[in-house]
Amino acid sequence: MNSYNLKYVLRQFIEGELPVCRPRDRSLPADTGKVVGLSGPRRSGKTFLLFDAMHRLVRQGVDRRQLVYLNFEDDRLHPVRAEELDLVLRSLNELYPDTASGKTYLFLDEVQDVPGWERWVRRLKDTEDISIFVTGSSSRLLARDLSAAMRGRSITLEVFPLSFREFLSFREVEISSFSARDESRARAELVEYLTWGGFPEIVLAEAPLRPLILEEYASLMLFRDVVERYGVRNEKVMRTLLRYCFRNTASLINVSKLHRDFKSLGLAVSKNTLHEYLGCLKDASLVFMVPKRDESLRKQEHNPKKLHVIDPGLVAAFKAYPQRDVGHKLETAVFLEARRRRRDLYYYSNAHEVDLCDGEGAWFANTCWSLADDAAFEREKNVMEFGRTLWPEARGHLVYHEYAPGLSEAEPNSIPAWRYLLSGCEEAQRS
Repeated sequence: MNSYNLKYVLRQFIEGELPVCRPRDRSLPADTGKVVGLSGPRRSGKTFLLFDAMHRLVRQGVDRRQLVYLNFEDDRLHPVRAEELDLVLRSLNELYPDTASGKTYLFLDEVQDVPGWERWVRRLKDTEDISIFVTGSSSRLLARDLSAAMRGRSITLEVFPLSFREFLSFREVEISSFSARDESRARAELVEYLTWGGFPEIVLAEAPLRPLILEEYASLMLFRDVVERYGVRNEKVMRTLLRYCFRNTASLINVSKLHRDFKSLGLAVSKNTLHEYLGCLKDASLVFMVPKRDESLRKQEHNPKKLHVIDPGLVAAFKAYPQRDVGHKLETAVFLEARRRRRDLYYYSNAHEVDLCDGEGAWFANTCWSLADDAAFEREKNVMEFGRTLWPEARGHLVYHEYAPGLSEAEPNSIPAWRYLLSGCEEAQRS
């Protein structure tokens, strides 16, 4: 890392204007006494959560010269070695010696690719008056390295693309009542959300640019966050696997069947490699693998997992008609809303399949795009009765988009998807 370039980058940020931030539902804790890590997919808003924390610190009277931000993907800093990281505070003190005795707030963006970064962060935390925030696109690397180095003195928060509530806020759409007009607008906005997703740049982009930006995202995530980071040798297999995952969100995934499908495509790959590659996509915060609820941990491990992608809009990067498969994307949106709040999520399958449940039998949810025809309604009603039989004390909800008159009387635990997502699934479950 070149000292001259480092000083230029530091001065450019400190003496420039802080980027404008749109409010989100989550904000960073500023002074926990712990190192705060943010993990999540690229472009999901991790950096702007850092900027939002800086704005709050400035409003509290913190000198801008005490706020240090470095993006380790900035090519002006490359190459970066762990032993050179001490240059950061040294250069800051040389640039602004009159603030050297004050507390420093250090914001390190995409730091996980600097070998040994976590040991440097630990030493700083042990020896300096400093608050440290780090971000990374690899949930496993960030959480593992940070927690191992800090030994209980760190917390790692997950950052997701925008929720439906945040999506409406970014688009300056206010649903202030449950009138027929508001319901119609909310339903239309939900279709838009499921079509293009919640990545902030996509939400604010003009419609013709959205598919192009999503394709760029998918390519960038594949190469930077998966192929390069994990040293993937068979790029073609990984690309095909990523395409498969995003085309089949909210579906069960069976590696043996997947292996046969890949073989029929002429792709020579072992089952172990497919397991490994799925793990890479999971670590890169691109997919979730939801287990089947089972009292036996061995069975839970070996049963097929239900696949969910990090954002329904990324499906548009791999499909010619992103408006299709809205039912699966709605189920994924419901899963993501629950995943923002808790990790112990499962599906259940026996006589019927329950889309989502917890591990204690306290709540469950089933999702269906349209209940307008009798067959769909009877199927979903049977699932709800099945869930209530399994977990008598559970709060259950049937989440839908289209419905038939009299639905609320026939299935009192039904709720429109827009309302469920807008209020947050935990609040909806208490209603």
